[in-house]
Amino acid sequence: MNRRHFLSATGTLTAAIATSRALAQWQPSQRYPDPAIKILDPSFAKYRIAQAKVERIASGLRWAEGPVWFGDGRFLLWSDIPNNRIMRWEEETGAVSVFRKPSNNANGNTRDRQGRLLTCEHDTRRVTRTEYDGTLTVIADKFEGKTLNSPNDIVCKSDGSIWFTDPPFGILGNYEGHVAPAELPTNVYRWDPATKKLSVVAGDINRPNGLAFSPDESKLYVIEAGVTPRVIRAYDVVDQGTRLARSRTFVTAEANGTPDGFRVDVDGNLWCGWGMGAEGLDGVAIFNPEGKLIGRIDLPERCANLCFGGLRRNRLFLCASTSVYSLFVNTQGVAGG
Repeated sequence: MNRRHFLSATGTLTAAIATSRALAQWQPSQRYPDPAIKILDPSFAKYRIAQAKVERIASGLRWAEGPVWFGDGRFLLWSDIPNNRIMRWEEETGAVSVFRKPSNNANGNTRDRQGRLLTCEHDTRRVTRTEYDGTLTVIADKFEGKTLNSPNDIVCKSDGSIWFTDPPFGILGNYEGHVAPAELPTNVYRWDPATKKLSVVAGDINRPNGLAFSPDESKLYVIEAGVTPRVIRAYDVVDQGTRLARSRTFVTAEANGTPDGFRVDVDGNLWCGWGMGAEGLDGVAIFNPEGKLIGRIDLPERCANLCFGGLRRNRLFLCASTSVYSLFVNTQGVAGG
């Protein structure tokens, strides 16, 4: 091993040890306000509830991703990708159980506008819809006759169209899917509910990851994971909500960790899963509609993705590596997010 590789490996091991120690030592705050909720700009102060703290509601996972809230049943679903299962947490009892296994290495989840579960599956390289009777309908598994890479994250627009990202992460190894050759570029797709057809809405993103619409659906934000540093890109949604235009950089991560998945609140703020195992970076970063970092939620683990839920859509659910956390905040998630 040469010196550069040794230093890289040593740095990775050091970060892993630090993360493990932080996780082992983590306890809910014993006082209010929770010091894990950091106000970096005065505008963020109104979103912090002084008597709310970060809670751990589930643990023992391998890589938690894709949380989605079911208000009608008062439960949360999320993916545990390497364990090939979708998990369920019940708000009323706190019980954690397996919702689906095998899940085909499910990753991102959301609900369509009829309340049905939409899931990105790594192993089968497809997007599925869970019908009311529990059967699965394949929404998309190919584009122009070629197999998708490994659909990653997914959102449903108010017109019923389904938008998802398709990086290759699930076919790069046998941990979150299986090794396979890529047949398509790493596109962002739109599924039309009338024609049941896919179209490429963004083909210029190197490994697109998390995505979310602005409250009025005039913008789509997409995380570009295949560049260093990672960036969050913004697009205008045009042509009656069917196409994207005017790509630009909205946030550059620089040396400040790794954005993964995110959701948007009713004021247009982006709540982004963040971190790469380095101290002070793991958790959630909150950006205002102008792209300014205004707040943070510190966690002992890297946060991959999150969603809003609870009775009034004011409870954050945070999928963070081996655990799921929650926090009540003084805002609401955008409906359908």
